Amino acid sequence: MAGRILHLYAPNLQEQYTSVMAEHHHHSSHREDMLSVEAALERILGYVSPLGAVEQPLLEALGQTLAEDVTSPLDLPPMDNSAMDGFAVRFADTIGATTTNPVELPVIGYIAAGAMADRDLQPSSAIRIMTGAPIPPGADAVVPFEDTDEVQRKASGTSLERIAIMQEVSSGTNLRPAGEDLRKGDTVLHSGATLRSAEIGVLASVGRDRARVLRRPIVAVLSTGDELLLPGDAPGGGKIYDSNSFGVAAAIQRYGGIPKILGIARDNLEDTTHKLEEGLSADLLITSAGVSKGDYDFVKDVLMQRGEIAFWSVRMRPARPLAFGTLNAPDGRHVPHIGLPGNPVSALVAFEQFCRPAILKMLGRTNFVKPTVQAVLRDAIPNFDGRRVYARVIVTKEDGGYYASLTGPQGSNILTSMSRANGLAICPEDLPELHAGATAEVQMLDWPEDPAL
Repeated sequence: MAGRILHLYAPNLQEQYTSVMAEHHHHSSHREDMLSVEAALERILGYVSPLGAVEQPLLEALGQTLAEDVTSPLDLPPMDNSAMDGFAVRFADTIGATTTNPVELPVIGYIAAGAMADRDLQPSSAIRIMTGAPIPPGADAVVPFEDTDEVQRKASGTSLERIAIMQEVSSGTNLRPAGEDLRKGDTVLHSGATLRSAEIGVLASVGRDRARVLRRPIVAVLSTGDELLLPGDAPGGGKIYDSNSFGVAAAIQRYGGIPKILGIARDNLEDTTHKLEEGLSADLLITSAGVSKGDYDFVKDVLMQRGEIAFWSVRMRPARPLAFGTLNAPDGRHVPHIGLPGNPVSALVAFEQFCRPAILKMLGRTNFVKPTVQAVLRDAIPNFDGRRVYARVIVTKEDGGYYASLTGPQGSNILTSMSRANGLAICPEDLPELHAGATAEVQMLDWPEDPAL
């Protein structure tokens, strides 16, 4: 089969990509050009697009992108209400009140939260009121309980039919005016907003129990190789457990996608073809292994037969080999495919740089930059072949600054080096080494100050 080099047809991506398929069947040994991380990411993002909109219950919409402008059908709050537990009064009736010279007023009523006043406030009187309760007509301020003698009256058994005001208030004190937060017809949230907990609360506050959002991408995950076992299988016979499917699937879920684990494709055309076909109903297919020069040709052959795929070398370590293109689905769609390296650290590092932004774009996000800090290195990061190095580090905050230590040996097979890390320290392509004591940019995988991440 003649290998086809992928041409992406997004408007800004018309160039032809260099493919290691030029070395198909190992007849060529020329040195292949390497893409920068930025060029590879630009080409991937140039192809994927935000997905369609769906209606979701509020809590299920958390983290998704709003697909409509939301306007308020009401004023919020709908009427003047109390900001404190206390007594609704006319501010003029409290003028001159102090602890030593209180103003005593008769209590003519009580308004609980959620109730309506059954009478107007008369001059020189007070109505007991709870936080959130509507302000009765005639009142223009609220005196908090702590600025009255209510506690002392209760302790001594004195009647609560009267109350002593021990603090002068002004007009509007502890009063929330109608429409202070929102006016009827106001745009509450704009299309494109990410729904965090605050936005979910705002939607609920205007009576919405559902939201129209861009749907989450279904991302199929496939590992390849005869040497792989599923977790739970009995070990033995030179086999290793498939960590990539589960590590990648967990990352998909963390960043808002819906993972669909396809299992393991064995090293034969029939099984690889069958497993790939199972993934063509997804919005994105991610495979691991089978994308470097030394891999079996049939893995590449199956991918090429089902669509248009480019095999790249990216100027980064770990995770130099990468594949990207589209596979033809039975329904006529062209399913984007990202082929990750097989080594587990390489797969996860490449996921962070390329798959994570693709998923975020499908979700309607526009900011794909990983949060970074500047950290002082406690260990040197060597760079022996002119690639951008992503070193696994643990970042700590000390004396107001950040410090980064390597998590151990940096081989791309040492998955525990990734599990111990909360960041990736970057040594640029043009530096032979970042020495201990130098300051490095660190992509934060997690924030040390927030264990929830």
